[in-house]
Amino acid sequence: MTELKPTPEDKFSFGIWTVQYPGRDPFGEPTRPPMDPIRAVEKLAEIGAYGINFHDDDVVPFGASDAERDKILDSFRKVLADTGLVVTTATTNLFTHPVFKDGGFTSNNREVRRYAIKKVMRNIDLAAELGAKIYVAWGGREGAESGAAKDIATALDRYQEAFNLLGEFVTDRGYDIRFAIEPKPNEPRGDIILPTAGHAMAFIETLDRPELVGINPEIGHEEMAGLNAAAGYAQALWQGKLFHIDLNGQSGPKYDQDLRFGAGNVRGAFWVVDTLLAGGYDGPVHFDYKTPRTEDDEGVWVAAEACMRNYLILREKARAFRADPEVQAALEEAKLPELAVPTLAEGEGWADLEAAPNPDVDAIGARGMAFERLDQLALEHLYGLRS
Repeated sequence: MTELKPTPEDKFSFGIWTVQYPGRDPFGEPTRPPMDPIRAVEKLAEIGAYGINFHDDDVVPFGASDAERDKILDSFRKVLADTGLVVTTATTNLFTHPVFKDGGFTSNNREVRRYAIKKVMRNIDLAAELGAKIYVAWGGREGAESGAAKDIATALDRYQEAFNLLGEFVTDRGYDIRFAIEPKPNEPRGDIILPTAGHAMAFIETLDRPELVGINPEIGHEEMAGLNAAAGYAQALWQGKLFHIDLNGQSGPKYDQDLRFGAGNVRGAFWVVDTLLAGGYDGPVHFDYKTPRTEDDEGVWVAAEACMRNYLILREKARAFRADPEVQAALEEAKLPELAVPTLAEGEGWADLEAAPNPDVDAIGARGMAFERLDQLALEHLYGLRS
């Protein structure tokens, strides 16, 4: 196996909230002290990260005065310059403060909606200044716990209104920024609006500027809904809507575990990497996870490095799998290359198909597809028995 050290070409990026997470959960207080964002950036650069993503409140405490904000941001700009880390993406916290208890863009309270959009616009200005190209929008509080509490169709009107306004904002400002909606089925709300990649991509097509909006699917969020994350990534690539990715680990449809990438559903992680390679994804390889509250500060950095190392391991295994002559023969036997051949020949129409003779359906039905052999080869690569 080649040396597994991250390089800038890998474009590994982290949300600085991942390493700042102090270990608080609904049942327990923090197990680690707060981490200054400056230290977070310095340490991420030290372990080989390429870029960072941040919420506005990760860097500037909520409610800080303009003078305090300016002072903090001066230090933040300096550490970015000193370390060379790139700000790949940014986002806005519309979920922590009690004002957002019923959401931001879709809150029943009109004043909250207006404030939420202003908060986003202010951080977009900073994101543009720092060179971010993607603005992630996670609607964690956009939802409800009961049917009467939220008129979903009207809430979608308000969601649409917000994204149309923000699209107009970045266009009028001349910013080279696109938006990436991050779906999630539930938690912290009982049910979240735009719960899956498919919901989000359908919604995007209703916007005034759909070309400015794509998705940021997260492995854990898709698997929480019982979905195949790799399949969602593949469809987003197919539709030209995979603007950004969040990688982490999850073990089935339960609470959002936010495990380090490569933990949890390892087989699923393998296919996600294989899908990204096959689809030519060239954006930031971004990690959004939380170090468990069992760990101390040292464990935080073990987990961060492991995310990058596990991606490199799986990338090497996926490449070896695709290059394996036995795999290529198995793909032929499974007729995968035939899937790429259009069902109708050039110039054919429905009438030609209607007139064509039927195949020997009994013979075809009796023939196996050889998928088990193909899948076993993938597992043997994943298990390290082939290289």
